[in-house]
Amino acid sequence: MNRTTLSLIAGATALAAVTGFAAVSAPDPGAAERRTGAATLPVERTGLLCPRPSTSDLAETTYTSFTPVTEGADDKGTAVLRSAAQQSAPDEDAEGEDEKDGEKAGKDENDENDENDEKGDKDATEGDQADKPVLQLEEPGKPVTAEADGADAPALVGTADGRFASGWTAQQTTEVAAGTGRGLQGVACSAADTQFWFPGASTDGSRTDYIHLTNPDDSAAVVDVELYGKDGELKTTVGEGITVKPRSAEPVLLSTLTAEKQTDVTVHVVVRSGRVGAAVQALDDETGGDWLPASADPSGRLVLPGIPKDATAVRLVAFTPGDADVDLKVRLAAPSGLITPAGNETLHLKGGMTAAFDLGELTRGEAGSLVLTAPDGSVPVVAAVRVLRGEEGKQESAFIPAARPVETRATALDNTAKGTTLSVTAPEGGAEIRVTASAGTKGGTPQTKTYSIKSGTTQDIEAPVPAGLKGSYALTVETRSGGPVYASRTLASTEGGVPYFTVQALPDDRGMVAVPDASEDLSVLQR
Repeated sequence: MNRTTLSLIAGATALAAVTGFAAVSAPDPGAAERRTGAATLPVERTGLLCPRPSTSDLAETTYTSFTPVTEGADDKGTAVLRSAAQQSAPDEDAEGEDEKDGEKAGKDENDENDENDEKGDKDATEGDQADKPVLQLEEPGKPVTAEADGADAPALVGTADGRFASGWTAQQTTEVAAGTGRGLQGVACSAADTQFWFPGASTDGSRTDYIHLTNPDDSAAVVDVELYGKDGELKTTVGEGITVKPRSAEPVLLSTLTAEKQTDVTVHVVVRSGRVGAAVQALDDETGGDWLPASADPSGRLVLPGIPKDATAVRLVAFTPGDADVDLKVRLAAPSGLITPAGNETLHLKGGMTAAFDLGELTRGEAGSLVLTAPDGSVPVVAAVRVLRGEEGKQESAFIPAARPVETRATALDNTAKGTTLSVTAPEGGAEIRVTASAGTKGGTPQTKTYSIKSGTTQDIEAPVPAGLKGSYALTVETRSGGPVYASRTLASTEGGVPYFTVQALPDDRGMVAVPDASEDLSVLQR
């Protein structure tokens, strides 16, 4: 960016870039009287990416899209999710070309012209179908859903602008009835970025883990995938220079990148050119599977919110990117306050090596969140936990990565009147939050409640439900005072005696951006 001259609009855009894919307009004329230093305005444009849900023919997927009502947002706009282009395998392309060559050998020039005309019409029709929205919002405050069955459910690429941009959230929830990864799998669609950390993946024979890369742009992205095991970086064969074609999705099986089979692996995705969305789909032969979202950026203090109170096993996987070793202090934020798990007061991490620790039935029937701290916060760490529910033979798994706080507002989608648990923790200071249940996808009136979260505690709160609910609904959490606040949402059901569940942390939706006052000196942005 050329920073030698920077207008108010350009300065606002530079600040808005922290939202991932956003732009803001100049402040309204009366805003100067309502602020000191900077105005906070709704983001006017944003983007989300959803990975391909499943390769199982038994999968049933629900996509959900929602934008909360935001004061000061434009009165016009759109929010649209479309299918990402699917790439053909090289052998399929080659076979197709051979077939075409054989057909052409037996046709005269007129037949070829007729065929080309028909092919052009077919391509145009398929192009129109590919461009048709999978999901489009009609109004803020009301979620909409779409369903797709089997392995053909697509990855999605979407943008929202105007009144739909601020706080736009999308989620995909998939139920797989049988086979590897059976159970409930959920993931919140995310913004494109250039770097991701995934502690908790695996290349072991019992696991089938994919890193899903989705490119929203009109030019190819080039990605490196690094793997770190218990002894350091794993030797990879094809992990460097992976090309993700424009507006397409590329699933990469982790076990094909290395010959080393390890139970606990940290995946580091680095984008050389362009940007992508990334998520790991972790599927197990015995304990089902779920999505592993990216951990919060490496930090000396991490919070992993909302471990289910009936968890039968909790496995923490952590990694420090540097060369320095670190002894992590481990605490559990329980309903009564911060406690130290017996026998796991500190955990030792060696620099550049993935470490795993079995914490057993950590929560013991109470809501809980892990709080990890490096001495003086001097050594950055990434972390995630794998959680099991149910008894051996009928277990299901899910993942909770270290999360970002809900600085202002965050939303969880696809909630139902039964089977939804909202877990909130304030590890450093008490907080007041407001939770709003939206209208339902098929009917219902929004409801709002306010809650106080005591310092150092985790609470599974009794979240509001829309009056007269029909369908599913959104839960929006707003931090009113205090904090920082971290939150997660669990969806649960029981199928054939197996406790299906999925957990999603609620990061801030980054729906607002600070815009400097026109009278401020913007010269600091010129450096």
